Amino acid sequence: MKEAAGEANLTVVAIVLIGIIALIATPLINNLVVNARNRACCIDSGGTWERDGAECNFATGGSQALYQECISGEERQ
Repeated sequence: MKEAAGEANLTVVAIVLIGIIALIATPLINNLVVNARNRACCIDSGGTWERDGAECNFATGGSQALYQECISGEERQ
């Protein structure tokens, strides 16, 4: 009986650890995905991605409107 209780405790600990790791990893992964989407939208709309400022620069050309459409998820018709 003690063995079964020990296994149950280990299962609970494993589930709690998985939950903690998921809580920590989710915002990190979400941030990476959003940043990659914004960078891709910037380059697709003709801008240059400023790495330090993490923003799109249209000084050399490109379309701010296309960039905004892309990051908002709207499609052109």
